[in-house]
Amino acid sequence: MYNPICFLGIGYGNTIIKLYDFSYIIIQVWALLYLVLSFRSQLPWGSCENTWNTGKVTVAYGIQTNHTVLTNTTSAATEFWERRVLGMSGGIEELGSVRWELALCLLASWMFCYFSIWKGVRSSGKVAYFTATFPYVMLVILLIRGLTLPGAWDGIYYYLYPDLNRLANLEVWIEAGSQICFSFSVTLGILNVLGSYNEYNNNCYKDCFWLCLLNSGTSFVAGFVVFSVLGFMAHKQGVTVDSVVQSGPGLAFIAYPQATAMMPLPQFWTVCFFLMLFFLSVDTHFVTVEGFITSISDLFPKLFRKSGRHEIFVLVICLFFFLIHLMLVTEGGIYIFQLIDYYGTTRACHYFMALSECLALAWSFGADRIINIIEDMTGHRPSVFFKLCWKYIIPLLSLTSFILYLVDYKHLKINDWYTYPDWAYALGWTMTLSSVLMVPLWAAGQMCLTAGTFRQVSVHLLQHK
Repeated sequence: MYNPICFLGIGYGNTIIKLYDFSYIIIQVWALLYLVLSFRSQLPWGSCENTWNTGKVTVAYGIQTNHTVLTNTTSAATEFWERRVLGMSGGIEELGSVRWELALCLLASWMFCYFSIWKGVRSSGKVAYFTATFPYVMLVILLIRGLTLPGAWDGIYYYLYPDLNRLANLEVWIEAGSQICFSFSVTLGILNVLGSYNEYNNNCYKDCFWLCLLNSGTSFVAGFVVFSVLGFMAHKQGVTVDSVVQSGPGLAFIAYPQATAMMPLPQFWTVCFFLMLFFLSVDTHFVTVEGFITSISDLFPKLFRKSGRHEIFVLVICLFFFLIHLMLVTEGGIYIFQLIDYYGTTRACHYFMALSECLALAWSFGADRIINIIEDMTGHRPSVFFKLCWKYIIPLLSLTSFILYLVDYKHLKINDWYTYPDWAYALGWTMTLSSVLMVPLWAAGQMCLTAGTFRQVSVHLLQHK
């Protein structure tokens, strides 16, 4: 009989990562604020005549003299983002005051989350029908508009024809693997939790195929939406596409709003974009919270499965994290968010969890047993390729990527000018280790608590028949 107790640390580690994932609600908060401000007669990030602007600011079109962009200037969209929305302080040491507009958006976001999941999958499933499909409508609208913009095909060419020299860089592939883990939530336990609601004979094989196809296909199409607009933006400013490409929050909250401000009917296109972004983040967030709630409820079924207690438990969780996340809407909140993003849900966590899960399932439980179970569930026997992936390919790639991350580790910096204090880096590594070390520490604890020799204990904890 298989004894999984030795690997419970994987589940606890996944649960801790989910807690850090809660911080991504801040993207929903930012999108909601931008969405509300998009209904103004003049977009606030489209001009440089506002109280938050400095003297070194350009309008959305950029300032050019003899076809040379002036130096020591910043865009109106950048100043709106940093000075109006975030009110950025000098560093994580200066949290400053709470931004009340962001706090109200945070409250609305957590309320939306609560009423989406308070009845469990009965309510979240109904909400997901809208939140998961409506962004596709917005995506199609933005795609059609993006492809008709002047300069759009320059951006698409940049998107579809990558620098082949960069493909030889191992770091690019490691980052791509991390993005897959994040995008598919394959190492967070969320798919496991949601899949537990299915009937035994549900065709999980087909579900996985469609999940991968829709996820990757959506990302591919979204690339056309983004890079067509970036090509238009570069065309307007008379620069190359690579000079306007940004990563992180800057792409969604600086570059894209700046581009829509150049279009006719800018309010309409801005509303479409931030509606799409808002519902995408809503869907992602409440599914993560639902996964956490279900995990805790499964651990203590007698406590939380009784009538009325589930709703109270969800309310307590939402209220507690709303109060915690008020730190993210302070003037120094962006520094906290970046720290959690870089360390709490870092690729090191994904790779280590992927390695641990493969060792637990493919080697301890047995890859052949998994294949037999899938065949019993679906009536179709998976290809032997999956067995090779579970036992050899994924563990090898995960271990290699994990080691390379540690070897090539670099301290987090913001905009290449702000360096965190040492205590912040120590806090960041504490977040990383809080999930990663849960796996070996739990296994070691079980071995210490189980009577017998080392060999006897190992056989007992890892046995399967």
